[in-house]
Amino acid sequence: MEEIKDTYRTIIKPSPETLYKEKGSKFLGYAFPVTDEEQIKEYIEALRKEHHNARHWCYAWQLGKNYDQYRANDDGEPSNSAGMPIYGQIQSFDLTNVLVVSVRYFGGIKLGVGGLIQAYKTSAQLTLEASKIVERTINKNFQIHFDYPEMNIVMRLLKEEKINIINQNLALDCNIDISVRKKDAERIFQLFNNTYKVKIKNLD
Repeated sequence: MEEIKDTYRTIIKPSPETLYKEKGSKFLGYAFPVTDEEQIKEYIEALRKEHHNARHWCYAWQLGKNYDQYRANDDGEPSNSAGMPIYGQIQSFDLTNVLVVSVRYFGGIKLGVGGLIQAYKTSAQLTLEASKIVERTINKNFQIHFDYPEMNIVMRLLKEEKINIINQNLALDCNIDISVRKKDAERIFQLFNNTYKVKIKNLD
């Protein structure tokens, strides 16, 4: 049976600025935690304003807990000489929800396509090495519904399985929202679904 992947790697705060020099050109590297394209645009616009004398603002990003969206941009450099080498480093570090930008100040000497690929790759690598990388779990959320006589059994199961409670509403009847790791989700759902007088539903 195939193992369900329920973790992803990302960064938790913007990286410090990194500097890579090659034949007079300066490559300033930045990495940002992002969750949508609006944030990405804002960070790139901010860097364009901050470094308005730079020649190129090349970048790549990846989004989604399942690593399902990405883009690479050469920003005027020869095709695939900047954005894709940066994206290659995002893949190499196995990251998502991240934007990596390399801002180039031209030093007067052309590097050639091979030189550019190496420079942007190195700039991105230095930036990600300087970033704080964390591993997060992908969770599924459920709501458990029951009456007070079932409280003891529900609480016992929650404790035994070390389940994270995210919200509880104990009024005329009881509703508890829980969050469980994706790989455990089906088993936990069945556990409560098979418990007498307890209902469970998906919240995602």
